[in-house]
Amino acid sequence: MNTAFVYPGQGAQYVGMGKDLTQSYPEIKEIFKTADDILGFELTRICSEGPEEELRQTYVTQPAIFVHSMALTSIVGRKLQASFAALVYAGALTFEDGLKLVKLRGEQMQKAGELNKGTMAAVIGLDAAKVDEVCKEASAAGIVQVANFNSPGQVVISGSVEGVRKAMELAKANKAKMVKELVVHGAFHSPLMESAREELKKALDNTDFKPVRIPVYRNVDAKPIRPETKPVEIRDSLYRQLTSSVRWEESVLNMIADGANEFVELGPGKVLQGLIKRINNSVTLRGFDKAEDLAAMSNE
Repeated sequence: MNTAFVYPGQGAQYVGMGKDLTQSYPEIKEIFKTADDILGFELTRICSEGPEEELRQTYVTQPAIFVHSMALTSIVGRKLQASFAALVYAGALTFEDGLKLVKLRGEQMQKAGELNKGTMAAVIGLDAAKVDEVCKEASAAGIVQVANFNSPGQVVISGSVEGVRKAMELAKANKAKMVKELVVHGAFHSPLMESAREELKKALDNTDFKPVRIPVYRNVDAKPIRPETKPVEIRDSLYRQLTSSVRWEESVLNMIADGANEFVELGPGKVLQGLIKRINNSVTLRGFDKAEDLAAMSNE
């Protein structure tokens, strides 16, 4: 098996995430405690108890999912070895440095969302090229672009309220099966996140990146970061990602083309497993979210 570890993004969070993990695994409790210290707020408490409105704030959500995912990886990684994964597992940066970057990114994205009010919408049942076309046409009304190429026939658009709503109108006129505005705190992966990029760039420039041990597929262009990739290129891809589309479908297809035949989702929920199944239903899928998932693995 060539295994890819994949990690969910914003929207996958839920109140109670990590609670059973910190109760069952002392080392996971320690990871969450370290995170509380680095972040300067009680992430462990917010994840376990909420309130949901607080957990949904971008500056909380992003570190919450990152810490939950890395905590699961610390246990799963003892039994399973990935041939493809994300930057921390691949050795490009430490957990602590990764968390500091995620913290800053979340704060800056939240700030940008408050500064430049925007929105996002899901478009189901139109191919990606058609949605791209719709966004270009709707751009006359305001900023709008594809934020996420999730899976065949499932795309998310992002931008100014006027631009997104115009694109929604056009998508319906083009016979999209479903068009739904999302409840979000900003127009993520669109030019409205520009102000967040500059602060992130300073932090990236001051973070020590090492060569990766295994390929990491960057969502900005679906291409792999390989052991020979220079740290400056890794920084650049993270910088560009803030205002660029997430090419998830293409990343998955490229990993499969390079030999991945098992995908393991580490983090809250099962969103990525559902998307991967729609992209290619012949690969093996599994996920780890709760203590019972880890217990089942140790019984294998």
